[in-house]
Amino acid sequence: MTNSRNTSVLISGASVGGPALAYWLTRYGFSVTIVERAPALRPGGQAIDVRGPALEVAERMGLLADLRAHSTAMRGMTMVDGDGNEIYRSEERTLTGGELASPDVEIMRDDLARLLCDAAGEEVEYLFDDSIAALDEDGAGVHVTFEKTPPRTFDLVVGADGLHSTVRRLAFGPEVDHIHHLGTYLAVFTAPNFLDLDHWQVFCQAGRYGGGIMSARDNAEARVFVGFESAEPLDYDHRDVGAQKRLLADHYADAGWEFPRALTYMWDAPDFHFDSMSQIRMDSWSRGRVVLLGDAGYCGSPLSGQGTSMAMVGAYVLAGELRAAGDHTAAFENYEKELRGYVAANQRLALTNKARVEARMSGEAVDFQDFGEVVNALVLKDY
Repeated sequence: MTNSRNTSVLISGASVGGPALAYWLTRYGFSVTIVERAPALRPGGQAIDVRGPALEVAERMGLLADLRAHSTAMRGMTMVDGDGNEIYRSEERTLTGGELASPDVEIMRDDLARLLCDAAGEEVEYLFDDSIAALDEDGAGVHVTFEKTPPRTFDLVVGADGLHSTVRRLAFGPEVDHIHHLGTYLAVFTAPNFLDLDHWQVFCQAGRYGGGIMSARDNAEARVFVGFESAEPLDYDHRDVGAQKRLLADHYADAGWEFPRALTYMWDAPDFHFDSMSQIRMDSWSRGRVVLLGDAGYCGSPLSGQGTSMAMVGAYVLAGELRAAGDHTAAFENYEKELRGYVAANQRLALTNKARVEARMSGEAVDFQDFGEVVNALVLKDY
């Protein structure tokens, strides 16, 4: 690869990192294809945060105003016990978004994905309802075998396909070699706003049961969060949604508060998502012509509050280094040099926040660590 013009890049994953990378690469003259296992952009997902240098990336993309227009606009939060008694209230911060007076933007995951895909433009080719089955690299490029699409060859392949990355498994080996379980599982799904919440969220911790409900879409609906602790990773198929719902229902069979009513909506939720709170830690994010982006290479877990920001910043840096270096080997090395410290700091933050979330959920008045020092630790280059 000597220059960007007509250099072909295959990106696996059409959530946040993939479309953000496609935006920058197409503007630098690369030819971009995105393959996505889902039949269309995935609906639903939790409220996610754009912070620190990711806000600057959004500004440089011309998207910051749109992000703010689609923010969750939360007014505050309440913590209750198993009987619904209020034990904590705040109109200054929320559990999902942090300080309400900060410049950070909290937005629903699917809203951000749609904005990023729209911004990437019509030059991007999408292969929905498909996935990568095999990668074979030689001097001519990466020969990609798809599950459905006929085989094709690309100059570069990027894994932006999340915690359970197919690209990472094919290029770097089994997931177990890179994943670090943080002892918690979380499910998220859409439900009616049955508590009539007004830009508000309510969280409950009652013994082994914990979770919350927040309004969404200007109070037209709600997102339900339910989770539980498990010291050891569970053995389940992360693609078998029915089995995941049954697992969660069994765990919450005797739960109080509003959990039983919330879980009645789980069975028909089209956007149910269940997974572990885990981190991905790797010595290298690239191998040959294959490179990892966002959760696929350096997932911080939702406990960091930084996964979205790391993916957007990572996309900006990776595309910029590819443009600047004109050689993928040097570009991948520079990409890691730029981001390693930022990623490490945010992964450490997740471990700190895990203890603080547990204390807050038990009713203690705990102040979370200020995100400022961590999220602003990276000064973005101009590429």
